[in-house]
Amino acid sequence: MSPRLQLGVRAHDLKCNTLSELIHKIRGFSLQHIQFAAAKSFPQEVSTPLSLTRNLAQAYGEAFQQAGMQIEVLGCYVNIVHPDKNKQKEAIDAFKLHIQLCSTLGAKMVGTETGSLGKGYCEDNFTAEAFAAVVKATREMVDEAEQHNVIVGIEPGVNHPLYKAELAHELVHKINSKHLKIILDCANLITSSNYIEQKSLFENAIALLDPAIAVVHLKDFIIKDGKVVFVPVGEGMLNFDPILKYMKHKKPNLVGLIESTPEASLAGSIKFLHERYEAV
Repeated sequence: MSPRLQLGVRAHDLKCNTLSELIHKIRGFSLQHIQFAAAKSFPQEVSTPLSLTRNLAQAYGEAFQQAGMQIEVLGCYVNIVHPDKNKQKEAIDAFKLHIQLCSTLGAKMVGTETGSLGKGYCEDNFTAEAFAAVVKATREMVDEAEQHNVIVGIEPGVNHPLYKAELAHELVHKINSKHLKIILDCANLITSSNYIEQKSLFENAIALLDPAIAVVHLKDFIIKDGKVVFVPVGEGMLNFDPILKYMKHKKPNLVGLIESTPEASLAGSIKFLHERYEAV
C-alpha cells in the first residue's frame, strides 16, 4: 500500500477574519498541515512580524493544536539582507522573535526567503558579496535557533541571493548545523529560459538538497509575455512528477504545502495532486 500524500496549505491564501473561521475553512478541505504567518493571516491583530506577542502565539498555538492541525512552517518572510542596516536588523530581530515563540505555537520551524539587496529583481543579488551576506545573516539566526532548539527554514528563489540549488547546498554546508533546513519550492527555481528543462532542474535540486529538505512548497506557473506568472496548482506548466515521486518513494513523511492557489481553486488543486501522486 502506498504512503498517503501529506498535504497542507499556506494559511493566508484563505481569506478569513477570525481564527475560528480559518480553522473551519482548513477543515473543510480535509487538511491538517499549514504554513502560518500571523502578520499575513491576521494583520488586524499582528500589524508587523515584530508585533507578535507570546499571549497571541499561545492562543493561536492552542487553537490549532485542539483542531488537530500542525504548523509545519511559522512564516516570517523578511528581508535578511536588506541594504539598509537598520531595516536588516529589524528583519532579523523579527525572525529571532518568531524563533523564541516557535515552541509556544507548536510549530516545526520558522521559515523565510533571503530577500534582496534591492527592490525586487536586482543583479546585485547574484554576487559573491550577496551570498556572503546571506551566510552571515543565516548564521546569526541559526545561533538563536540552537539556543531554543528550533529549526530555521530557508527558501531559495531565482531572484534572490540564494538563486539556485547549488548555493542553497553551499549555505547548508557552510552553516553546518542540524538547526538549518531547506524549504524547497521548485516553482521558485523556474525562469522564462529554464522551464523547458524543469524535470532535470528539479531532480538535480532534490538530489543536491535531499538531506536538508524539511518541507516542500507546491505552486504552479505559466509563461506570460516572457515572464513567470504563478497560477493555481494543476492549472499551469509545472511538472510535479519529480517532486511527488520524491515525496512518495523517498520521503513519505514530507509535507507539501500548497501556495499561491486561491480558495476557489483549492479543492481542484488537491484532487490534481492526489491523482498525480497515485500515478508516479
